[in-house]
Amino acid sequence: MKFGETFMEYLHGEQEGCLDKCAHVEYKRLKKVLKKCRSQGPPSTSCNDEQLQERDSEQNHSLSQFCHCQSCPLCDQMFFSELMREASDIAGCFSSRVRHLLHLHVARGMQRYKLRLRQCFINDQQIMVEEGRMLIEYVTMNAIAIRKILKKYDKVHCSINGKNFKSKMRSEHIELLQSPWLIELGAFYLNFDGIDGGEFSEFCSRFSCDLSATEPVMTLMLPNYTKLEYGLTCAICLEMVFNPYALSCGHLFCKLCACLAASVLMVEGLKSASSNAKCPVCREAGVYTNAVHMLELDLLVKRRCKEHWKERMVAERAETVKQTREYWDLQTKYAIGY
Repeated sequence: MKFGETFMEYLHGEQEGCLDKCAHVEYKRLKKVLKKCRSQGPPSTSCNDEQLQERDSEQNHSLSQFCHCQSCPLCDQMFFSELMREASDIAGCFSSRVRHLLHLHVARGMQRYKLRLRQCFINDQQIMVEEGRMLIEYVTMNAIAIRKILKKYDKVHCSINGKNFKSKMRSEHIELLQSPWLIELGAFYLNFDGIDGGEFSEFCSRFSCDLSATEPVMTLMLPNYTKLEYGLTCAICLEMVFNPYALSCGHLFCKLCACLAASVLMVEGLKSASSNAKCPVCREAGVYTNAVHMLELDLLVKRRCKEHWKERMVAERAETVKQTREYWDLQTKYAIGY
């Protein structure tokens, strides 16, 4: 079965459930646009497989100077802008749904007691696991659809605009399979216990992590045999992340390390970071304000590496107390004028 048929079957099947209001890639419509371009465009705008292979072998830096978006008047007017909008909507829908799902799992305070009381009457575990599975399939299917339609575009136009568009998606932080919420979902499944055998256990077996390695890593085996690996090493302290935060650019850091890089105190938090503060890895500015607190990942580290987690917690608390004392001493000096 071709992917187009598989994708349409997915849209008319499982997505009609709890994901019926979520955005998705208009794969069939975009493919028709490319088909129309191939049939109506001049010979120079399309090519066969042999020409494509020959062009790929001769592809160099000069090609990228001539292949730009909006180069095809038949389909570029709406193609890339529409695809960018769809990818943005999918990323937003995915992050909001995952945020809501994980909030139920790692709830604190009174909310936690309410959920525990609810679980006495309703078994929410399998519902949460099933919703998480649907969200992973949702983001994976749409990511594959975007990849294939961009590959189709490059084949029709003998260009590298599709590859350039992928780079643009990374810069806009809407590349679906690089979302920190996907890492959180993976940690969610690794944290989940008490699940009975059957399809749920089989699905959870697709997720694994090696926290004892020199470079800790989490591996997610997604549908369609897509394998993703995420490094869990903080680029500043070079240890496994503790109390981790994912910046808008996607890089993971310990909270203490991220605060040091952003030149803010722990008590102030990353939201108080300057818009000029840059990521220590990619040097992108303004990535701290919307950083994601990776609660599920922190819980995974706490359960799998208890001694390491306790040591890091003691060290972080000591540093927080020290910074808080210095902060209020400074405020007091300003208040009394010396």
